[in-house]
Amino acid sequence: MNTAELSDIHPALRLRINPRARRIALRLDNSNRVMNLVVPKRFSMKKARIFALEHQGWIKQKLEELPAQIQFEHGTKVPVLGALRTVNINYDTTLKITNIALNSNEIMVSTNQEDPTNRITRFLKREARATLSGLASEKAAEINKTISAIQIRDTKSRWGSCGPDGRISFSWRLIFAPWESMDYVVAHEVAHLVHMNHGKEFWALCAELCEDYPAGKKWMRANGHELVRYG
Repeated sequence: MNTAELSDIHPALRLRINPRARRIALRLDNSNRVMNLVVPKRFSMKKARIFALEHQGWIKQKLEELPAQIQFEHGTKVPVLGALRTVNINYDTTLKITNIALNSNEIMVSTNQEDPTNRITRFLKREARATLSGLASEKAAEINKTISAIQIRDTKSRWGSCGPDGRISFSWRLIFAPWESMDYVVAHEVAHLVHMNHGKEFWALCAELCEDYPAGKKWMRANGHELVRYG
């Protein structure tokens, strides 16, 4: 059996064979908006299909409960760098390039493109890179550490990481998080430059580097999955 053979149960149902799994299970993937049918390596595929059929109603319900995607369309409100901003698109066929700028409450877009989504996304990625890189460098300087490199990626569940070589990466989607939450993720990864673990000393340093540690951490744990809705 493969994923295609499950499409009649639900088009967003995916088969995942996991050698480490001890039992069959259904796992909702908020980021990719699919339901994974996790099956142990030697589990009967016939029984796996029966299991999925028995839970067909639940699968449909959970997928329908996922919040709708939010596109970068004219009039859409999008949280960017801690402020709710309205996408304002001005179509002008005489323009040769797309110009985008942020003001206090708008994402101003002047373009000749019928669908400037990709250009808005690129712009927001650049803004995310500049903000996250600057914030991380400031926090690293506070503890006399140097970041060897900063990467901005499109990860949808792991919002940041720090390697033993001092390389730090962030998801550009942090730009949609409240400021204290973005600040928390940056502080978290910078703290790993000192402590490559999650012990008491690490959390103490993380809190020290944060503007509002409790609020930032709490929001990311409860609402981080919302960041993948945009774009």
